[in-house]
Amino acid sequence: MSRRTVLPCTTSADGRTATLGVMGGGQLGRMFVQSAQRMGYLTAVLDPDPTSPAGLISPYHIQADYLDEQGLAQLMQRSSAITTEFENVPAAALVTLGSQRPVAPSADAVAICQDRAMEKAHFLRSGVPHAPHAVITTPQDLRAVGDQLLPGILKTARLGYDGKGQLRVANRAELAAAWDELKQAACVLEALLPLEREISVVLARNAQGEVVTFPVQENVHRHGVLAVTQVPAPNVADGVQQQALTAARELAHSMSYVGVLCVEFFVLQDGSLLANEMAPRPHNSGHYTIDACDVSQFDLQVRTLAGLPLVQPTLLAPAVMLNLLGDIWFDEAGAARTPAWASVLALPGVHLHLYGKLSARPGRKMGHLTVTAASAKAAREVALQACALLGIPDF
Repeated sequence: MSRRTVLPCTTSADGRTATLGVMGGGQLGRMFVQSAQRMGYLTAVLDPDPTSPAGLISPYHIQADYLDEQGLAQLMQRSSAITTEFENVPAAALVTLGSQRPVAPSADAVAICQDRAMEKAHFLRSGVPHAPHAVITTPQDLRAVGDQLLPGILKTARLGYDGKGQLRVANRAELAAAWDELKQAACVLEALLPLEREISVVLARNAQGEVVTFPVQENVHRHGVLAVTQVPAPNVADGVQQQALTAARELAHSMSYVGVLCVEFFVLQDGSLLANEMAPRPHNSGHYTIDACDVSQFDLQVRTLAGLPLVQPTLLAPAVMLNLLGDIWFDEAGAARTPAWASVLALPGVHLHLYGKLSARPGRKMGHLTVTAASAKAAREVALQACALLGIPDF
């Protein structure tokens, strides 16, 4: 955070309501705005999209590019403190904002998380195990790739998420072709490993270095996009969960991180744990916290930004979260349809969250559905019924 601090209350000394700013107007920004407003704050959203989900519900929507000087000036003028809702916000914009207002997370932390090469270097500095890899920026780097990294996955160093900018390669010929397909951008090649499952840890850290964590989450991805999250993680040994929590804390501390951070991990078939990537914001795998915990990840984002006390979240009920993509708004022939919301909402323990996006398309994140129940088995059974009703593949 900058040298300024935010009053731990919703009004300043002169009685004005404090305003919290957010860079980005997507669904994560929308849920941040909802949490902030419940706690009595005004919000200001900077996003170029006039129909952005967060902008539509915020009293102040600054419709401007993320590097627009006038837009950034307006956001600073409106806001007491500023956060971000996606990792690819230009770090330079956060530097500008941080010179005048508290910004959490910092530009330095976001810069690490938005560049896979910097992220891998941070894992190494922090002593956190991660996949064998090589950074490729030149033809010489390409030729120097060791045999132990093939087969592997070639990933663009920047602007890759939800499986975008990633290509599997089996040999050197495929590696060279893939690098050309990615326009010879800076890339990271990771060895293809015997993956057993994927998990994640969502935590919050404040400016005093205090950290609170949510339970370890077990995730299922399809085509690189999160599909299902289950909590408690049903198939992960306690020792592995503790390793993940410890590693996530260390990564946050070593960045002097302030805000909500998600660290994703691979669990290999031999039970070993490797860090995969970090997201400097609330995360899709943590959406269940809105309904299943006493404090959500977005509540903690507000608290870290506003200087309010952190509390260790409590899981109130086992939960299964289903990501709702635009595919379910279309039948097998591609014709538009309305998902079977009435039938789904008739199921016990179902919590539906739609993000206010005005049009659906295949692959677009339109909402999520969380099922809570007295037992993990019961939550899973209801979630499977919801999948069948909505046409989502069985997990």
